[in-house]
Amino acid sequence: MKSASALMRLLGDEARLRLLRLLDRESLNVTELTAVLGLAQSGVSRHLGLLKEARLVTEERSGSFTWYRLNPEVQAGEGPNAALWPWLVSTFGIVTAATKADDSRLEEIRRVRRENFDQHGGGEERGQLVPGRSWAAWSRALGLLLPAVDVADLGCGEGYLTIEAAHWARRVYAIDRSAEVLARAKQMARRKRVKNITWKRGELEKVPLPDGTVDLAIASQALHHAKEPATALAEAHRILKPGGRVLILDLRKHEEAWVQESLGDEWLGFAPDHLESLITGAGFDHVTVRSGARKAGDPFAVLIAIGTRKQ
Repeated sequence: MKSASALMRLLGDEARLRLLRLLDRESLNVTELTAVLGLAQSGVSRHLGLLKEARLVTEERSGSFTWYRLNPEVQAGEGPNAALWPWLVSTFGIVTAATKADDSRLEEIRRVRRENFDQHGGGEERGQLVPGRSWAAWSRALGLLLPAVDVADLGCGEGYLTIEAAHWARRVYAIDRSAEVLARAKQMARRKRVKNITWKRGELEKVPLPDGTVDLAIASQALHHAKEPATALAEAHRILKPGGRVLILDLRKHEEAWVQESLGDEWLGFAPDHLESLITGAGFDHVTVRSGARKAGDPFAVLIAIGTRKQ
């Protein structure tokens, strides 16, 4: 009874149940679990330690990573926790805003993994394993063809795009509303020894830069977080030099309302004509809106849009 009571206390934590649910679907490392669950890495490691001790999770080291998965013994209904499996299956099947968010982030991790290996071509090339080939490398290579310009990364988040842009830009101004997120971004930039970034805390609707500061304003997956997208685009227009361009990557209109509660989205994406009208209304010329790549069955698709500030 004492052992059963301890197990029930262990499973009485929502984060641990979400973690087990993920590891039933995919082997993941601590970094990936941290990204999916939105928890501190120390917290994820602590949960994993407790679940390993209870023989609910196993670990396997491969290369420089340690991979975790639900104990196959549990999945097979065997061992000391055999009676637990039917209950876990039932619990894993419950759909909530949190589980939907977990599934969406897990799918993003799977996409990133695929882009590091295969699915980069058609016909006979599809499925080839080409070590070292990735879209990230192609993106960095194409960036070398661009002139040295001043860039604003609006809604920079944890700075992944900011740091990539810094490889080819003269100066990058990274703007985000969250001091905590900016701190993590700065730390990553220091680790990568990137020095041509200026970090500023501010809102998309009130960018802390003077008029005519940059040649290129980027907003990647940021506009749907703005309470007033039209104002945010007007701010992008204001900080651009004459002839400067705005580049928007954002979600196409979707019906996944759970993202508003779980991820803080203000808008459920944008229809192409709506996004075009917003950019045009902010004063941009030569506006183009196109669809990005979309995987079958994925509720989220990306729109890519550009516009030019008049000379």
